[in-house]
Amino acid sequence: MARRMQLSELEILQTLGTGSFGRVKLARMKSTNRFVALKILKKFDIVKLKQVDHVNSEFAILRQINHPFLVNLIGYTQDESYLYFALEFIQGGELFTYLRSVIKLDNNHAKLYAAQIVQMFEYLHRMNIIYRDLKPENLLIAADGYLKLTDFGFAKRVEGRTYTLCGTPEYIAPEILLNKGHGKAVDWWTLGIFLYEMLAGIDPFSDEDPMAIYQKILKCKIKFPRNFDTDARSLVKHLVVIDLSKRYGNLKGGSNDIKNHRWFSGFDWSRLLLKSLDMPYKPRVSSPSDTTNFGNYPDSATLSPPIRASDDPFLDW
Repeated sequence: MARRMQLSELEILQTLGTGSFGRVKLARMKSTNRFVALKILKKFDIVKLKQVDHVNSEFAILRQINHPFLVNLIGYTQDESYLYFALEFIQGGELFTYLRSVIKLDNNHAKLYAAQIVQMFEYLHRMNIIYRDLKPENLLIAADGYLKLTDFGFAKRVEGRTYTLCGTPEYIAPEILLNKGHGKAVDWWTLGIFLYEMLAGIDPFSDEDPMAIYQKILKCKIKFPRNFDTDARSLVKHLVVIDLSKRYGNLKGGSNDIKNHRWFSGFDWSRLLLKSLDMPYKPRVSSPSDTTNFGNYPDSATLSPPIRASDDPFLDW
């Protein structure tokens, strides 16, 4: 369980990444010598950009989840200017970086990654949480080669439908674009896009112009490269489908329709969850504090202005 921490418990080190409201830094827990990824969010910017509900939702979800394929929250704290989330430090960096270096994956490798996404979504959906932002940038590779899903900023607890427009252009589901209300089925659409991207080296609706991407999504005509695995092609077609009554993951069989698809024939789902299957790629990691799989970021010199206690929406965390 995540606990409230004191900032003095941490030695804050170099930056691992940057985001809309702040950055993620490597930090060392002084009492245990454990290294964590410290997400530092600027309260001033969150309030100014009207993102308080999003951040509250992310925090509530992080406190609830606990799964081997999700980045888990270890502790949290705040001061007058910032919120701090101490998360598991996943040393292999983003899947995006790895995919960019290899261009595309072989069938077995893609299958191992896709299967982990299925189990991530199964777990979240059982808790009525939709993730809504699957993309290679939000998947980290652990030292054992397994994936960890991170960044729950767009995740939301939903019993039925929600109407927020959110997501990444290439991955966004048509029902979000059409603003008809959406639910868990959007995550299965993104799995289909992700599967295509792993095997083809490019997303199926790629374009320089986001509006052109949206038009392609609504037409939903996918061209497959000639060497694209036949069974994988079949699964993508069952996932990347506009009609929700035909989209796998959203039918009566739920995620079992995906797990029982012929592309996954003979796949050992229980060994995957136990992490006893060998991963084809394991990142090079030399020590518990090794950050070489992350980019170099200059440290920010600008301080976030404090928020008056009377205006601080996070004080009761």
